[in-house]
Amino acid sequence: MEDVSLHTMLIALVFLLILSGFFSLSETSMMAINRYRLRYLAKQGHRGARLTIRLLDHTDRLLGVILLGNNLLNTASATLVAVIVAMLFGHDDLALFLGSIAVTFAILIFSEITPKVIAAAYPERIALTVSYVLTPLLIICYPIVWFVNLFVRGLLILFRLNPERNELEHKISIEELKTLVLEGGHFIQHKHQSMLLNLFDLETITVDDVMVPRSQVEAIDMSDNDETIQTQLLTCHHTRLPVYRERMDNIIGIIHVRKILNQMQNGKITVETLEKVLHKPYFIPSGTPLFSQLQLFQENQRRIGLVVDEYGEWLGLVTLEDIMEEIIGEFTTQAPTQMSTFLKQEDGSIVVEGSTLLRDLNRKLNFQFPLDGPKTLNGLIVEHFQDIPEAGVSLSIANYPMEIIQTKNRVVKTVKIYPVFTDAKIGDSGA
Repeated sequence: MEDVSLHTMLIALVFLLILSGFFSLSETSMMAINRYRLRYLAKQGHRGARLTIRLLDHTDRLLGVILLGNNLLNTASATLVAVIVAMLFGHDDLALFLGSIAVTFAILIFSEITPKVIAAAYPERIALTVSYVLTPLLIICYPIVWFVNLFVRGLLILFRLNPERNELEHKISIEELKTLVLEGGHFIQHKHQSMLLNLFDLETITVDDVMVPRSQVEAIDMSDNDETIQTQLLTCHHTRLPVYRERMDNIIGIIHVRKILNQMQNGKITVETLEKVLHKPYFIPSGTPLFSQLQLFQENQRRIGLVVDEYGEWLGLVTLEDIMEEIIGEFTTQAPTQMSTFLKQEDGSIVVEGSTLLRDLNRKLNFQFPLDGPKTLNGLIVEHFQDIPEAGVSLSIANYPMEIIQTKNRVVKTVKIYPVFTDAKIGDSGA
């Protein structure tokens, strides 16, 4: 070493720091790269992506060769600094101590922190490039890496750890998928993004959340006279109607209105005519997820079903269109009985029907009412009071001030909801 000039040693030291930085750069970029983006590039035929996937498939070998090179270079740098200090200052302990601090600082700045920050900012670009160097390097150093990994595997077995099994068991969650869709907003149209997010929610939304309540269902009573039934068929707003006898609990079938209207050309419609074209009612258990029900509609070739509780009492009606609206948004054509009335007042308040679904209020008016309990505004208010409130009573739910306008037949018919920022005085607070 005495024959080597100081200038040469300093150049060698810089070279060692740069090489160490390369391995730090490689480590961070390989661990930070987007695996899904990597698979896509590999399918497109990108050679660098394929090499990177092969390296990542054996993480122990990859980290082995990277850390082997990194630690060897850092150790060599520290040794070289010790030699330089000895040449300049002899065996001075203070000089050696200061030299150790200096080389540690240089390694941190130039070989560790800076390269890793750069790699974290541009993982894909760097990882795909360094894979061309790491692949042959791993082949050359494989015997050493294999020997070192023997001890690593031994420690993992000792601690009963199996990284390979954990990688296989790791699956992306629904929430992670939602995050990916949201982060891809620049590449996905807003409408398409909304549809994808709605698809994820189908597993958490049940038929109870979208069904038309029984009280709002348009149905035909077979016990009525022929004229009444015919008038109802001519003025109905749906193509499929439930049919009952005497009372709503006694559903006997579903009728397709178009088939009946075609027969009206040949004469009056009678009860006997209706009975011939009735379809067997299709019942849906309460609490069925929308995604499951969508599949059941397809398998059973149905478009309409009656939601029933555990006692067999039917609660409401769900159609295929109701489920599709949860995915793609509301259609422009709706029956008057299904339309939620929102009347905006001059003071910024909104008059809403008590039967309005909370999901509709949250979606259309950007409210934040809780959805884990009652489904309608009336149900939410009744649950709050544990009783049927009288008209004129005011309250606040989820920080939304509201006033009961009308109650009828043991239900809240009309409610006025004030904006959160209003200074309107709410008297007689029931909250």
